[in-house]
Formats: sequence, structure tokens, C-alpha cells
Amino acid sequence: MLDLLGIGNAIVDTDVEVDDSFLQQESLLKGQMTLIDSARMTQLVDSLGQRTMRRCSGGSAANTIYAAQAFGLNTSYACQLADDENGRHFFREMQDAGIVTSQISAMNDEQRSGQCLVLVTPDAQRTMCTDLGVSKDFSYARVNESDLRAAKCLYIEGYLSASELSSQSAARSAALANASSTQVALTLSDISMIEFCRDGLSAIMGDGVDTLFCNADEATAWAKTDRLDIAISELKDIAKELYVTLGSEGAEVCNLEGRWQVGGESVVAVDTNGAGDMFAGACLAARLQGAEAIDAARFANRAAARVITQFGARLPSLTDYQLLRATE
Repeated sequence: MLDLLGIGNAIVDTDVEVDDSFLQQESLLKGQMTLIDSARMTQLVDSLGQRTMRRCSGGSAANTIYAAQAFGLNTSYACQLADDENGRHFFREMQDAGIVTSQISAMNDEQRSGQCLVLVTPDAQRTMCTDLGVSKDFSYARVNESDLRAAKCLYIEGYLSASELSSQSAARSAALANASSTQVALTLSDISMIEFCRDGLSAIMGDGVDTLFCNADEATAWAKTDRLDIAISELKDIAKELYVTLGSEGAEVCNLEGRWQVGGESVVAVDTNGAGDMFAGACLAARLQGAEAIDAARFANRAAARVITQFGARLPSLTDYQLLRATE
């Protein structure tokens, strides 16, 4: 049986270390994600000069599904890929991890798979510049309806709200999941999605979701307040189970049984890219394997703390995930 089906962007991440002056020079908002086109991506890469770049398949939901698979779930990922170097790299890496992934689509030579430039500053903050490529308009045709009906849970990334077609495809998937007794989990993804794509997020949420992931800034942005307690009260009306990550302070967990704050772990952060994706993947893996919400959050905090001690949104190997899970 399929445990978890994810839908989201297929992005190849390129991590690069920069200082704050580079962000200022390029007029980039530190710590946020900015959607750009291919021409802007080329210009930024040229501006980086000879800095070392590290490449890895990514995208928010893809990182979460990768973690969930590595932590023991049976997963599938629906996405849109072009027949180019990045598309083939992404497909191969997901397949090698055991994740059933959408086939590369027949596209013309001018279309490209998505890529994300992750600019990491010395304080471990990441500023992302994303060219969605063919992921910009995610087609519902990429979703295997039989798998969706059979899955225990559907996971959707909020970044899909950036496109009308993608948000419609995500909303349609969520509706089918609800009709099939498949749980729906959603991440708000980024403040920019809340500020500029709120209608798309609302369409995906419909009448509510089973599980919602966000960080404190996203929670307060959604509720249009500076008080986290007010934000949590509002989000509890949207989700049956809510996880609000608090960085080094851990996470707030709320469901019908109660509300808890789970402490974080003290580590030296090198790169916070992917911390939220890892938290969601570890949490869903533990939860779908029978753990209580509070225990799933504790494990997710440990996994997120582990990934930020290195560069990149994924651990170095599948074995690293399995060793981390085995220590629980």
C-alpha cells in the first residue's frame, strides 16, 4: 500500500555561499524565496563567478517525500519534468531512492526543468531564487488517481499556489483525496506565498486539511497578527493537526487531543535550507508509522536539527536517514 503521495515542484537546487553584500547588490530579500525567469537565473549565476556550487535534486515537497521514503515509508511523487539535464538528474535521484516518480514529459527544446539558486549567508540563512521552468504550470495529468485513492496521505506544497493551473491541480487532488478517505497534509511553504498567493492557498485548503505545517512567521502572516497564540487559534480551525516550527525552540503541536510545545535541539547551524521540509518528512513518517503527534514532532525536531548542521536540504546518504531513525 502507498503510504504517502506528494505533489509539488521538481527543482534541482544549487547551493552557493555568499555574504550579505551580494544579496544587497542583487536587490534580493534575505531569507525569502523569489520567483525569477531563466534570463534572471543566468544573470545571477554569472554574477556568482567562480564560487563553489553544490547540486542536488530538491523542491520543498520533493525533499519531504525523499525524507519520508528514507525514514521507512512507501512513497510516490507527482511532478513535471522536461527532458533536459536537470530533469534527468532529478528523475534518476528520486528513482534511486525508491520513490515512484512522474515520467519525464515530452517537451520542446526551449522548455527547461526547474532550478533553485540557494544563496547561503554566514548566519546560515538561505535566500532562494527559483526558476520553476516547466513546473510553473503543474498539470493534474501528472497525478495518478489510482495511487491517490489508495494512499494513506497526500502531501501538497504551498508553492503550487504561485500558479493558477498548479493551484487548481492541487485543489483537485485534495478534493479527490477527501472523497477517498486519504488524509491531506499541506505546508504553507513561504511567507511570499501567503502575501502574494493567498487565494491559491485557500483554494487548495478548501474546507480544511488534516495536517498543516508552517513556521512561526508563516503562521502570524496567515493570521495577519504579531501574536503566535492568535495565529495558532486561527490555524486550528483550518487543520485537524497543526505543527508550527519555532527554529531552535522546537515546535508547537496542536490537535483535537491537546496542545504541546516540543523543545528543539541545540546545534551549530550551517545552512537552514530544507529544515522545514525535513521536519515535515520525518513527522509524517513517524505519524504514519503509528507514533503519537508529540513523539512525531520530537523526532522531526531531531531530524531538522541534523540537516541544518550541513549544507543542503538532504542528508548525505539514505543510510544517514536510517541511522537517525534507528536511534529513536
